[in-house]
Amino acid sequence: MNKRSTPIPGLSFSLKRALGITQTKQKIAKATGIPTSKAGLERKIGSVIVKMLVGKK
Repeated sequence: MNKRSTPIPGLSFSLKRALGITQTKQKIAKATGIPTSKAGLERKIGSVIVKMLVGKK
């Protein structure tokens, strides 16, 4: 038997979204060009390293 946080299927609640943290992080990432997610940051660092090794700008 599954435990659900809400009795209505498909309905969820995010405290971060409710407080506006998600939107603020998105604005910072867009303005600086630096991703705030772990996967995005790893992807960005990886592409910079590859560009340095290959020598392309």
